[in-house]
Formats: sequence, C-alpha cells, structure tokens
Amino acid sequence: MCFISPKNVERKLENKEKKSNSKDSVTKLCFTADILSYHYFFRSFAEKLMIMAGIYLHIPFCKKRCIYCDFFSTTRSEQKTAYIRALCRELTDREAYLEGEHIETIYLGGGTPSQLAKEDFEAIFSHIYKVYKVIPDAEITLEANPDDLTPEYISMLRTFPFNRISMGIQTFQDSTLKLLQRRHTAEQAIRAFQNCRTAGFRNISIDLMYGLPGETLASWKEDLKQALALHPEHISAYHLIYEEGTTLWQLREQHKLEEADEDLSVSLFGTLIDSLTAAGYEHYEISNFCLPGFHSRHNSSYWTEKKYLGCGPSAHSYNGTSRQWNVASLNEYIRGISNGNPTFEVEELDLYTRYNDFVITHIRTQWGMPLPKLRKQYGEELYKYCLRMATPHLQQGTLEIKNDTLKLTRKGVFISDGIMSDMLWVE
Repeated sequence: MCFISPKNVERKLENKEKKSNSKDSVTKLCFTADILSYHYFFRSFAEKLMIMAGIYLHIPFCKKRCIYCDFFSTTRSEQKTAYIRALCRELTDREAYLEGEHIETIYLGGGTPSQLAKEDFEAIFSHIYKVYKVIPDAEITLEANPDDLTPEYISMLRTFPFNRISMGIQTFQDSTLKLLQRRHTAEQAIRAFQNCRTAGFRNISIDLMYGLPGETLASWKEDLKQALALHPEHISAYHLIYEEGTTLWQLREQHKLEEADEDLSVSLFGTLIDSLTAAGYEHYEISNFCLPGFHSRHNSSYWTEKKYLGCGPSAHSYNGTSRQWNVASLNEYIRGISNGNPTFEVEELDLYTRYNDFVITHIRTQWGMPLPKLRKQYGEELYKYCLRMATPHLQQGTLEIKNDTLKLTRKGVFISDGIMSDMLWVE
C-alpha cells in the first residue's frame, strides 16, 4: 500500500521556495494533499489542558509495489524481525524527544502495516505503553490493504488498542486496480470494510484516487456512489500523480497510457466535493472529508504545530523548533539503530521557515489562517507581507477574510497551490 503520508507535507515544505503558476496548481498541489487533519474536539476538559503529541511508525513492508508509489517501501519481508527490533529500540532511545508530553495519537503507516503479525504488534505496543504516556481515548490507526483484512486478521487486530482503520481502496474498478498492481478486487474491498464493521470498528477511513488512466466522469461517479454506500466515517481522495522514476511515469513516457487532462481533473474534483458534501461530509481539508466529529486526530499535529515523533526509515519528526527525518534505507536504518548511531538529518526552523510552514498547513483547511495568531507569532513584517500577497486573491474571490481568518473560497480550492506559493516568504 502506498500511504500518501506526512512526507508529502515535508516535501512541500522542503521545496517552499519553488514558485508555481496557477495553471499547474490543480494538478501539482491541490491533488497531492496528504492524509492530514484538524482537532478532535470532543474530549474531557482535563485532557484539553494537557499538551498532546503524536507518534508515527513507518512500516515499510509491501508484498509488491504499486506502479504509482514513490514512497520508501521494500518487499524484503525477511528483514521484518530485525526491523521490528530496531523500531522498538528507536522508540525507547528517543523517549526524551517529546519531553514527556501525553500521546494523543498513534499512526502505523507505510508501506503496508497490515503485513505485520500478532507478535509484531505485541512488541510495538508493549514498548510504546512502557515508555510513553498514552491517554485513555487515544486515536490509534492502522493503515491496511483490503486483501489483508480477513475476518481472522481483523479479530487479531481487535486484541490491540487499534480503534481506527485507514483502508487503501483507491477505486472500485477492477480493471484499473489490476493496472495499478493493487492486490485486491472491488469485491474484496467491500467485504473487508464490512468485516471491519462486523468486528466493531466504528471509525473507518477509505482512500480513493482519481485522474486514473482511462477514467471518465461517469466511472468516478460510480466509485463515489459505492464509497458512500459503505458509509465510512472519513474519506480521503487524491489525484493520481506521475512521479518521476515510478513505473507509472515510465509507462506515460513510453506513451502506453495517458494522463488525465486538466479539464477532466477539475470536473472530477468538483464532482468529489459536490457528492460528498451533499451526503453530509465536511470538506475540512483539500483532499479530506469526514462525518461530523471524525476528523483524523493524528494528522492534526501537522496542521496545529503539535509535536510528533516519527520512527522508522524515512519517518519525520517535529519538536517545535526543528524537523528531523531518518535515513530512507532499511539496511542503514537497522544498522544505525542497532549500533546506537542512527542516521538522520535535522533542519532548524528559523522565523521565516516557520511562517511558510504556517501558511502551507493552515490555509488548506476549512478553518483557514487565524490572522491574530499570525501577527502574534510571526510579527508585524510577516503579517503585512501575508496580507499584501493575499490581496490579489481577495480581489479575485479566491480568498476571503471572515472573523479575522483568511480562508480559501470554493473557487480558491481549485488553485490552492498558486495561492499558497504567492504567500510564501522568498528571499
């Protein structure tokens, strides 16, 4: 499974000084949004007073790679035991990174976390609960491939603290699933979802993709109809991206398949918004929709400047003043952790970098960018700069200010990349 993960945000932040034009915006950023989210509002007053943090665990193992995936993964399952040992050691070694903050969310992404077995989860959770303070109602998510979610496997998952499943369905068109080299069929996906429901999971997210080879507006509407028939609490939908070096990219370069044109992409996105909002879903981030009260809590870390610890190869961490990411190599990761000399990089965040992060992470949500907070945290110069750069978009009706908050309009969502790029600080 290819998880469109927090790494996409990190990649955008790393390239924050690269400007893009409005023509490219629909296909470059608007449709590459990550599984990112906002606050979970309903918890006790006492817990609201706590400082919260999250843990992300990267599980890189896949049975086979999908043709569009450019994230770090491996099919070398023989290294799984050594990897789980190293992952648990990293969890222990980095105990101080979150400075004792309570853990509100735990997310197992990949890769394909549903390739793990019972003994792997036992090792992981025993280390987490021994080392960290996990709150009683923590959101604990497992990313899963539908074909892994047999009744027996789901029953095993229920013996662990998982209370949220994120299922990579992508499409209900069997011919397209086969082209993408997905391991499941539409029937398997539907059955897996129903099995999770029967087992007691009451918070299920599904991933969909559009702009797929051969896709039409009619076939996309069929996908959305089937998705809504399942009544998931959360839906993430991403436009297919032709990442250089992937098999998908090579097939396009060889003229063996054709990329969706921009007009179709816009129609698909508009249909997505209209269909899901009409069904009662909140469009709370460019590519994320949820039923009321079911925003993904884990990814709120990336929007709300919470600290998060990322363990595993290529995993990113943030402690409020710097970002850190592990080496994207399974062998180097295991060797470094085992020798007590892990390989990672660190970026210290200056005022202007933090301002750019603030713009990217806030403007793409339905809650927008709170201007008083912008002014207080980043000063008068950057506050005025932001408003000056936003002015043309305010005049064009792609941005609006409501209750001292700068937000994208419906029109602006379609060109969000260009809008955000305009507001970034570039020396």
